[in-house]
Formats: sequence, C-alpha cells, structure tokens
Amino acid sequence: MKYRLKSIVWEITLACCFSCKYCGSSGGKARENELTTEECLSVVRQLSELGCGRVNLIGGEVFMRRDWDTIVRALRSAGIRVTIITNGFLFRTELIEKLKSLDIESVAVSLDGPEEIHDKYRQEGSYERALGAVRVLTEAGIPVSVISTLNAENVKTLPVLYEILKNYPIFAWQLQACSPMGNAANGGIDWRFSFREVIDFVEANRRHAPFALGIADNIGYYTEEEGSLRGIQNGRVKFTGCRAGLTTLGIDSVGNVRGCESMYDERFNEGNLRLRSLREIWEDEHAFSYNRGFRPEYLSGKCSTCREGLRCAGGCRSYNWFTSGKLYENPGCAKA
Repeated sequence: MKYRLKSIVWEITLACCFSCKYCGSSGGKARENELTTEECLSVVRQLSELGCGRVNLIGGEVFMRRDWDTIVRALRSAGIRVTIITNGFLFRTELIEKLKSLDIESVAVSLDGPEEIHDKYRQEGSYERALGAVRVLTEAGIPVSVISTLNAENVKTLPVLYEILKNYPIFAWQLQACSPMGNAANGGIDWRFSFREVIDFVEANRRHAPFALGIADNIGYYTEEEGSLRGIQNGRVKFTGCRAGLTTLGIDSVGNVRGCESMYDERFNEGNLRLRSLREIWEDEHAFSYNRGFRPEYLSGKCSTCREGLRCAGGCRSYNWFTSGKLYENPGCAKA
C-alpha cells in the first residue's frame, strides 16, 4: 500500500524564550546541531516532491530561529501551506509585516487560561503578551486560532477563558490534553482530567461560539457527540484513528523523523534526514509499523472490547504511550 503524505509538524528549533512547566519537548535552548538553512531548504524540496500540502511550524519558539522566514518563503514558493504555533511573546511590528508578506495560512497562539493560570505555567507577563499577539495579528488580517493545553487545574477555568476569547476575532479554539512527557513528566503537574468534562463544555458552547470550538485528537472518543467535537460545524467529522505515519509525520530540529512530533521518544524515530532521504524513510516498508501494521487484536483494556475499535484504533498513540506505556489503549476515553 502506498501512503500519501498530506501534512507534517516541523520543529525548526528547540530555542525558546520560555521553559514551560508542561513543554513536551523541554524547549529552551537550541540543540547544538540543528539543521542548517541549506539543510532546511533541502527538506522543503523533499516535502514538495512527496506532495505534502501543509506544514505546521513549531518550536521551541519558531521566531527565535533567525532564518524562519527563509524557510517559510521556500515552503510557500513550493506551494505548501504554512501554519505556525507560537507563545506570542516576541511579536513586534517588523514580525507582523514579515508574516503578512509571507502569506501564512494561520497562526495559532498558545493560551492556557486566565492570567493567573497561564502565567503560572509559562512566564510572568506571558498572558498579556499572548493576548497582545492575538490582537495585532487579527488587526493585520492574519487568521488566528488559540490552542489551550489542559491539565487538572486549568480545565476548571475553561468557562472563564471562553468569555475572554469571545472578545477577539479568532477563527478557532482548540482544546488538547497535556501529556506527561518532557517537562510535564518532571514538573509535578497533575495532567489527569475528565475527557467527559471537556466534551460537555464544548457541546454546551460550540453552537453559540463566535469561532469554531473543538477538541484535538488526544481527547475523545466516539461519544454521542463525536461528529460535532472536532471543530467542524456540520457535525460529520469523526476521529478515524491516529494518522502518524499514514498521512502525517513529524521532523525535529536535528532532522529526526517520527510519525508524530508528539511521539517524543527516541524509540519512535524512523530515521534521520542527514542519513536518509525523506522519501526513503516515508516509503520504507518497515517504518511506522505501529500504525501501518495495526491489527484489531493489538487493542488492549477496554479498547479491546469497544465496537468502535476498528475505526478509533485505540486513540492517540502519543497520549496513550506517555500516560500508560501502551500504544493501543486510551486511559481517558470518554465513551461509556
């Protein structure tokens, strides 16, 4: 079977102005041997050759890499759509002007609660900077979304954050679960919360929200509300299983390739772009075996008896692995 690469998440640097308590990649300092500009431009060419349609750039903090705009310009010239996730701390006039000129599809700003909560997990003053970034981006006509990473504490503040976000012309708000990897595995964060609680919040507010309101692929699955929870208003989009290595992959700042950039564990590295081409890795018949070779009998726990097991395939591989050490069993599934 030939797999089509549709999108990737590309960590172009690990450098960051923060060291957030739940950063899955433990960002802060750039790695010693991050891909050079020329190597990044080679990656762009390889992505284009494979027909990749969208690249989501992440860090660290994307804008702390000096040649970020060179990489974006190359991607856009290759006809690849570009989105960026940022903490919103470094926005200046010249940065906005660059983003406008580069025809970015959208920018997602991380915002994890009202001021006290957000600053507690990130950095003092970061809440005001993040909202400021949302404001200047939308004023510049750049599409903006907000991503909130949920844990046991900030999940209780969702109604408060909702009232705040309603004042800004964002196009989407995505809620995702904090996973105990990187800093979150060592920072004493209580990452456990009820998926059902988040689903109920989304269902109660999505019809009246001035923006698309939905959950990420690591929350779910297949409750009665499933069709309307993924941020699409027509109520027809359902989770169809982890796409890592099937239609998407992740690349880190030193060229390691994995099925998903949230599978931040060396055992999931399929190869390095300094040693093998992206095509070689993507078309390797032995790569991404946890998904390409999935069989229903791999499901464990309550997933093994769930009638949606064939479609869901046990949920998010990364969340499963870092919360339970099992790939095919989701400990937080909200399905009764």
